[in-house]
Amino acid sequence: MNTQVLPRRPVRIANSSGFYGDRLSAAREMVDGGPIDVLTGDYLAELTPLLLVKARERGGPGYARSFLAQMNQVLASCQEKGIKVVTNAGGLEPARLADDLRALIAHLGLRLKVAHIEGDDLLPRVAELRAKKVPFENTDTGEPFSDAAEPVTAHAYLGAWGIAAALAGGADIVVCGRVTDASLVVGPAAWWHGWSGEDWDALAGAVAAGHVIECGPQCTGGNYSFLDELPDTRVPGFPIAEVAHDGSAVITKHPGTGGVVSVGTVTAQLVYEIEGAAYTNPDVTAHFDTIRLTQQAPDRVEMRGAKGMTGPHKLKVGFNFRGGFRNHVILGITGLDIEAKAMLAEAQIFDTLGGRGRFASADVRLQRSDKPAEQARTDEEATAYLHITVKDPDPDKVGQAFTSAVTSLALAGYSGFHPTAPPTREVEYGVYWPTLIQDRHVDHIAVLPSGERVEVRPCRRPMGTPLHLGAPRPPEPFFSDGMKRLAPLGLVCGARSGDKGGTANVGLWTRTDRAFAWLRETLDVDTFQKLVPESCDLRVERFELANLRALNFVVYGMLGEGMASSTRADPQAKGLGEFVRSRLVMVPVEFLNG
Repeated sequence: MNTQVLPRRPVRIANSSGFYGDRLSAAREMVDGGPIDVLTGDYLAELTPLLLVKARERGGPGYARSFLAQMNQVLASCQEKGIKVVTNAGGLEPARLADDLRALIAHLGLRLKVAHIEGDDLLPRVAELRAKKVPFENTDTGEPFSDAAEPVTAHAYLGAWGIAAALAGGADIVVCGRVTDASLVVGPAAWWHGWSGEDWDALAGAVAAGHVIECGPQCTGGNYSFLDELPDTRVPGFPIAEVAHDGSAVITKHPGTGGVVSVGTVTAQLVYEIEGAAYTNPDVTAHFDTIRLTQQAPDRVEMRGAKGMTGPHKLKVGFNFRGGFRNHVILGITGLDIEAKAMLAEAQIFDTLGGRGRFASADVRLQRSDKPAEQARTDEEATAYLHITVKDPDPDKVGQAFTSAVTSLALAGYSGFHPTAPPTREVEYGVYWPTLIQDRHVDHIAVLPSGERVEVRPCRRPMGTPLHLGAPRPPEPFFSDGMKRLAPLGLVCGARSGDKGGTANVGLWTRTDRAFAWLRETLDVDTFQKLVPESCDLRVERFELANLRALNFVVYGMLGEGMASSTRADPQAKGLGEFVRSRLVMVPVEFLNG
């Protein structure tokens, strides 16, 4: 008699949030739109803990309040359909959100059980860890942690096994604080399939699937370069990952929803906010360069072949600090003598204030988006914009004093002086500071619905067989007849860009092997820096992911101290990839005639 136990069917894990403030109706859309087993939601960007600190200071909770509103819409359906819910909406206070969920469940007359995850909040332990000589070094800059530093948040990025333990302990809803984005998928998949910490390849595949769906509709046509591939103009639907027992997955969406799931949309998300091909999570290091994508059917893309190796036994820790205060003004400058007028405005404002040195930081940028006089049809088309940002620990310096200095030029400044908006008050900004810590210093606890506290220990067993990725596929040489034309790079490749603290990344991919052969030979670091002049004095690294027909460029320090303190108009580098695509290069004519 054959007693072999067959693997369970793939688990259908749906995403309903990519950030705090995402589409409120998404949870209901995913629960009502078709069969799913698990509903996940990602609410925590790097800046979100600082926003939650400010919300708590105003008397609100330190968690994502919109999650409760979403659950109010779907909890009854989740109970009826047996759908589990896993989220990091707990933010600073996962236990409090778990209690508030229980109150909501009781109010609705339901029977759902709630667990939560603890241990990510290191703020109460910073002094203890420092006393133990635990080193904290900024992973972007290498600078050590200052003895005088006073963080307002400090959260370790936990792995997936606490979530798996909570589900195994009978939870219907698992509330997390800071876990890695991919863990929201890895945990349910590991629980569903009964994986162990040594199922490296399966875990790696789940990490890849989690990375793809974590940002919601960014893998179903959102923020997508090739507009000709989008079937309609509706807002894209949220994604689903069908994760199989071996870690392979199919990325899809509910029928009839907007957007599209294609090899291109999945590739775009795979190269989003990564560095090298080895994507490190607490429980496994997934090698994205081993993944192969196949269009299985319309709106169904299979991801297969991910190879994994033992995790690094280090956890990322995100510190947030109060950086001080800042104020900002944008002045319109129209017509002739643009640069001279900008210099006059800058000189007059800072002379009134006692000089640039009065501030901890003063950033002045002239945005020359104006058309030449012979091409401009309106005064707006002939207008450039002067951005002035000042920062200082003293709010008075950047508050009324700065506002008054700008306002006083209304009748005394350059000809045509006009701000684009009324002057504002000073606002507080934060500084994001990433580091790493050995996982043995972090207490990862799953608090089950019964109240039992389960300690989660990372897998320490070495891999039985060392991971051999094999020799990389020899790159396909590019030969052509030599006919080229100056054209935008984006006619050949798509792009997706983003931020990790002060670092920006730009992933570029092509739709054909031949186009990739040309791209990989053409676009080296030197060429990239020529296309992006502001990166010339920064460290830039280039990585190849040949299976995805993709290159990834990592620009260190481009975003300063992170989104919260950046003075760039695009502080998360979301438009950087499209800027690169717009740059002119000599392109083989064969790629321009399709």
